[in-house]
Amino acid sequence: MDFKGKVAIVTGAASGIGLATANMLLQNGAFVTLLDINKESLITNFGVNNPQTLLFAIDITQQAEVKNAVEETVKQWQKVDILVNSAGITGITNVKSHLVDSDNLHKVFELNFMASFYTSNAVLPYMVKQNYGRILHLASIAGKEGNAGMLAYSASKAAVIGMAKVQGKEYAEYNITVNALAPAVIQTALVDMMPAEQVKYMTDKIPMKRCGTLTEAAQMIAYIVSEENSFTTGFTFDLSGGRATY
Repeated sequence: MDFKGKVAIVTGAASGIGLATANMLLQNGAFVTLLDINKESLITNFGVNNPQTLLFAIDITQQAEVKNAVEETVKQWQKVDILVNSAGITGITNVKSHLVDSDNLHKVFELNFMASFYTSNAVLPYMVKQNYGRILHLASIAGKEGNAGMLAYSASKAAVIGMAKVQGKEYAEYNITVNALAPAVIQTALVDMMPAEQVKYMTDKIPMKRCGTLTEAAQMIAYIVSEENSFTTGFTFDLSGGRATY
């Protein structure tokens, strides 16, 4: 797909799905603002003098920092066309609800839900003004079905799906699509850090009996945020190897 001249913002851009998505957008001509708290990984992956990129090593749970990055993006390229919210954490897993730590619950919601609200809140005024935009919130199959032992993650991703449904309706008449993507297990560093029993619990539910790949995720995302995806909004796309059938 051709993204020449498009301006995108990608969160969680230093690793995993965010990194794969940013690279795909760059390879197809987009200018990309890259947000991630890991400055070293941003520089390692994208360098510091690429005219196609802006790097912001920020904490996206801080609304003021997010707003500044969006303003700098518009100052540099005069617009913002695409937002991909891929930053996220699982938090503590493999624990029953009555043992969930409330501080960890808040931490997961701050990054998985509130940060996605902050970024969309910052870009939407520009998208409304230009009468065009594409927003994708990374959700999860866990947000649809609920994964036992993952209350914080599942609930935060359900909230993301709810936000995409609301925003999709609110901005449909402005040629802005807002969608979510609900992957099953994608092979990332995040998954590598999870307990083996938790990963097995999730992959056992996938009819294809494997994790999805970063390339599969990035290709799906590229379509969702492309101009061609012009009549689907407020929808949660499946990327689950057959696990989701609704």
